[in-house]
Amino acid sequence: MAAKQEGAANSGTQGTKLKWDDSNMKSSYANVCNVTSTREEVVMLFGVNQAWNRGQKEVTIQLTDRIIISPYAAKRLSMLLQGVVSEYEKRFGTLNVEATSGEAAK
Repeated sequence: MAAKQEGAANSGTQGTKLKWDDSNMKSSYANVCNVTSTREEVVMLFGVNQAWNRGQKEVTIQLTDRIIISPYAAKRLSMLLQGVVSEYEKRFGTLNVEATSGEAAK
């Protein structure tokens, strides 16, 4: 039986409760994300980079999930992720993404 979580919504509507139903939720692992957009939607492609050996001439990214959201939802997601990363860095130190992305480009 899947767990149900309840919490008060902080969206300006007083008395509204959110009920999180995770009975059909699936979990996926991704170490690669690509994002594109149009005026009406933001498309996020998630997948797995299986380049286990350095110096490969060709790398295949196996795409596993496509998430399509509105630009408004994308902005809210951006704000949520920014907060999560900020809290992470307070606890564990600054993440240096330049070093990682530079290695990935080689």
